[in-house]
Amino acid sequence: MSEHRITEMRVHWVSVPARAVHSHGSGDVAGINAALLELVTDTGLTGWGEASPWPVFTGTLEAAAAALHVHLRPHVIGQDPVQVEPMMTQADRVLVGHSEAKAALECALLDLTGQITGLPIADLVGGRHRDTIPLSFSVANPDFDADLDDIAQLWDDGVRIYKLKTGFADHAFDLMRLERLRTTYGEAIRLRIDYNQGLSAHDAIRTVRDLEAFRPDFVEQPVKMHEREALAAITHAVDVPIMADESVFDPRDAFRGAAARIADIFSLKTAKSGGIRRCIEVAAIARAAGIEVYGGCMFETSVAHMAGAHLMAAIPDLTLGCEVYMSTYYAEADLAAEPFPVRGGQVHVPQTPGLGTVPDADKLAAYRTELLT
Repeated sequence: MSEHRITEMRVHWVSVPARAVHSHGSGDVAGINAALLELVTDTGLTGWGEASPWPVFTGTLEAAAAALHVHLRPHVIGQDPVQVEPMMTQADRVLVGHSEAKAALECALLDLTGQITGLPIADLVGGRHRDTIPLSFSVANPDFDADLDDIAQLWDDGVRIYKLKTGFADHAFDLMRLERLRTTYGEAIRLRIDYNQGLSAHDAIRTVRDLEAFRPDFVEQPVKMHEREALAAITHAVDVPIMADESVFDPRDAFRGAAARIADIFSLKTAKSGGIRRCIEVAAIARAAGIEVYGGCMFETSVAHMAGAHLMAAIPDLTLGCEVYMSTYYAEADLAAEPFPVRGGQVHVPQTPGLGTVPDADKLAAYRTELLT
């Protein structure tokens, strides 16, 4: 128990345009639409969290904001912020689903707890295994020439990992891009491929086999999220490692997915698992089954990105890096008071208490579309 009590709760709807449209097998995205959660205590502390839903993946912004403002608020106001697990257990009792909203609540509580204890979130959830994480950038602009220009700039910044979003155009376009990047950058570039559920199950094995000549680190979620049997069949049939993203949300999905060996890798995202601690549970299940994990993200601002960075710092055996690049290389603006810490192609995990980032008040006001108090 602590002497602190939560007295104020605000939900900031924000909309941040992207520098360029990103296309995926499940649709186009032209910006970041998120709900930033602000919790204030009677002792003057402020904690931040973020819900960053994607309607074709986890849910809608309207639902996430309503979950926080209407359904979770009565169970937050007046509570001790360090009682994270009891509060999150109560959130699961009163509200089914809405993993993005629960991730936002958990992050804001951990931010406050870190400030109270003087510990960064990574240390609160078990301790850090690393201070830096290699960054991956998603190649998803339908204008590939524009993507090539961006990659050249990122290469100069030290970024060496690139994940091609595939399945939104024809197969020849995907092969052309892979060949161009492998030819241009040779073995120095690490390539990954993500279909975002874009392949038909009946033809997926043949399509994925075509990609193996380009030596990708993995192929992510080739088929629809509910087609887990097909995903397992692909995993068992091809040589390139297969990663499950949409097919593994929470520890229950991870348990079933590991038992059926639906993939070689699980993508971790706080928004789909309901927070950092549930992601750590997913990672533990994966580890027990000999399945690798990867640091994924949604379309997020620096708040959710920083939560992801703390998560990745706390995972013992992370080898594939992370993709928290949105606020640095995708969004029109980084809403944080200090730029998200990407240097030399690495994400640098803060050592400061709590989350280690706060939104800039002027930027928040400029990109806010609605405020729920």
